[in-house]
Amino acid sequence: MSDSAPDIDVAGGRLPRESYARNFGDTFPPLTAHQAQVESDRCYFCYDAPCVTACPTGIDIPSFIRKIATGNIKGSARDILDENIMGAVCARVCPTEVLCEGACVRETAEAKPVAIGALQRYATDWLFDHNIQLFERGAATGKRVAVVGGGPAGLSCAHRLAMAGHAVTAFEARDKLGGLNEYGIAAYKVAGDIAQHEIDYLLAIGGIETRLGQVLGRDVTLDDLRQDYDAVFLGLGLGGVQALGLDAESLAGVHNAVDFIAQLRQADELAALPIGRRVVVIGGGMTAIDIATQARLLGAEEVTIVYRRGPEQMGASRNEQEWAQTNGVGIRHWARPLRLLRAGERVSGVEFETTQLDFGGHLVAAAHRFVLDADMVFKAIGQTFDGAPVASTADTLAFVDGRLAVDAERKTSLPNVWAGGDCVAGGKDLTVVAVQDGKLAAIAIDRRLRA
Repeated sequence: MSDSAPDIDVAGGRLPRESYARNFGDTFPPLTAHQAQVESDRCYFCYDAPCVTACPTGIDIPSFIRKIATGNIKGSARDILDENIMGAVCARVCPTEVLCEGACVRETAEAKPVAIGALQRYATDWLFDHNIQLFERGAATGKRVAVVGGGPAGLSCAHRLAMAGHAVTAFEARDKLGGLNEYGIAAYKVAGDIAQHEIDYLLAIGGIETRLGQVLGRDVTLDDLRQDYDAVFLGLGLGGVQALGLDAESLAGVHNAVDFIAQLRQADELAALPIGRRVVVIGGGMTAIDIATQARLLGAEEVTIVYRRGPEQMGASRNEQEWAQTNGVGIRHWARPLRLLRAGERVSGVEFETTQLDFGGHLVAAAHRFVLDADMVFKAIGQTFDGAPVASTADTLAFVDGRLAVDAERKTSLPNVWAGGDCVAGGKDLTVVAVQDGKLAAIAIDRRLRA
């Protein structure tokens, strides 16, 4: 995708049909072999490299980049996937500007870090393109582990357990594996079928049985799993969506952003998706950026994000905020919604009040109110963990701040249950963090099962 604004048919309010492929193609083109060689030569191959410390999965970044520089692309991909089996998607969606690239010595010295994410994508894509399998299932141990949730945490855990020789059964509520990578990330970030290609690669190790359409609490219970399996890993994600707390949230045209993103990701025909002419997005995180940008790419004439605090407090990074603005999204800070306006049974706008911080640093209302016309409103103010399916277990499962409490090995308060990803307390809601949670839990489970 170029840096220019999307190709909008203003008169019709939608894109020309031939422009959808352009707007929902790769955000940035992959590196060529020559570009990868040149970029890898920029790495200082630091001892005790700060980029490695900044990577949640601990990938040896100087090592994988040096291997690209010397033409050993297979070895480079192994360095990556040994630590992060979902390294291909993470290369596309990680906020590298605040993780590895943000810690890069060249960023400090020149304000231009080594393009670590692009190089990681180059190596992992090469491996997939050449259909090279790096991993084998370990000798069977006779132990069985249930993994609940087929997202990044669950799949990472399942793969590492299969490497150790344990038999894994993965339960997933939806009809596809992938979780956030398949349903929750902007389509232009994970263009094509890379998310499912990565899953196919992961499952090729063998020893992982998948059961789709299985909902915890409906089709299977935690008590049953604890009885039938030697260990259980919970990678449940965040199933609930925060409400605005306003009247008329059920009006036509008012949507949960996460649900619409999932619908978009699974759509066969983007031109058939309904999108408003004037769209308002309420929130300041990555979901707000993703839905706002995609609304523009689908043909909305005017898209505005409204956030109650300033740009520094937004959950979305500066790079993501600028990317949305490059695509024609307006961002208004220091305002919160007061009420939804209606025209019959449809939303017609949102009334906001401005906000500010008082002397104690608390958010309070300021004096001004304003209205934004809208025929579509997206709620993107955060997701919540639905603990009901696990709270009914016969034994006590501890929670902290509404999410599962885990220790450093991702073990819960129950002796044979581990958890990871967005459903656990204290973590960051990032794909790469979920992958690390699954990996650490699998290592701990394997140690316990061999004791």
